[in-house]
Amino acid sequence: MSTILRTIRNLRSIGLKEYGHQMQYMGDTKRGTFIAADRYGNEYYENLEEELPLRTRWVDYKMKEYDPSQIEPGWHAWMSYMVDKPPSEDPIMQRGLRAWEPTEHRPVLSMSNSAFKTYNTTKNKYSAWKPAATPR
Repeated sequence: MSTILRTIRNLRSIGLKEYGHQMQYMGDTKRGTFIAADRYGNEYYENLEEELPLRTRWVDYKMKEYDPSQIEPGWHAWMSYMVDKPPSEDPIMQRGLRAWEPTEHRPVLSMSNSAFKTYNTTKNKYSAWKPAATPR
């Protein structure tokens, strides 16, 4: 959470529309330099002066119902401080789209109704204990 002075300074810097957008989706106001956008449309920012350590990099997701699988592996390494250069500046990370990589994001369906559920055909080794009360 930010202080009132920092919030007012950020409001002046980023504008009212972006302030509302950040409060809606991030819950805090941040200002920084735009680094790049990935092929999914996510925008990556960095601010080294004002932010706390390990909170200087953030992403503005294109899809508003976001999950961490929307970040590409190279950008994930940059966001996690594993590499110093973002993939847009690193020549090793600037590679073409491989044949097996998806061209658009497919969401993770783990906690949804569409999640994979196994069908078990084997009999359980143990059965649940059912207490039987005898009449007195």
